[in-house]
Amino acid sequence: MSSTPPPAGRPLPPRTAAVIPAAGRGVRLGPGAPKALRVLGGTPILIHAIRAMAASRAVSLVVVVAPPDGAPEVKHLLDEHALPERTDYLVVPGGETRQESVRLGLEALPEDIAVVLVHDAARPLVPVDTVDAVAAAVRDGAPAVVPALPLADTVKEVEPAATPGEPEPVLATPVRARLRAVQTPQGFDRDTLERAHAEVAVDGEGATDDAGMVERLGRPVVVVPGHEEAFKVTRPLDLVLAEAVLARRRANDGF
Repeated sequence: MSSTPPPAGRPLPPRTAAVIPAAGRGVRLGPGAPKALRVLGGTPILIHAIRAMAASRAVSLVVVVAPPDGAPEVKHLLDEHALPERTDYLVVPGGETRQESVRLGLEALPEDIAVVLVHDAARPLVPVDTVDAVAAAVRDGAPAVVPALPLADTVKEVEPAATPGEPEPVLATPVRARLRAVQTPQGFDRDTLERAHAEVAVDGEGATDDAGMVERLGRPVVVVPGHEEAFKVTRPLDLVLAEAVLARRRANDGF
């Protein structure tokens, strides 16, 4: 779907885009299709995640970052499923790491995008109110915003064992009231996020948290309330829970 251009001589109003890195294999769900292409309620998890972003009227463009050799397959997938017509969609090939894939998604954005949401493809059921809250906080001036929930469990900092399964000595017990479990979408002023990807070097497999990269720039990151249904589908039990949430939504309001 193409947006109607403004009258000649008038600049485009700033828009919000969502970037969904979906190039990972999701090995913790076991062998088979990549995590984002697993089926939830008869529909691929990736399609649920795209619909969740497009459900927000704040989001006018969704960029899906596909596996490096899987862009045609993902484009075909989008064509097969009904998506909100008011939103534009773009599929681009990703990289070998999540960080590289997000960067490639940023490079594909039109110039009029001022706010960027980065969303995990494996969080298919994030409510639209959470998406709206993140986008609104960025538009109100926060350079980086993350949705998060308080922790229910006490957390221990440990010295990791040299061999998995061995006892691990406890180093400290952080104050639980100061801790949050971070979710997505994470929202950013576009210039801030682009600077983070240009200037922050992360060793190994790259950054898995874009807000953490912004923190390393010395820029402030703020938290807005997350939602219990925005959990990440990583293990088989998560998929069972997601099926239950989806069935409840369909029973209650025809989702």
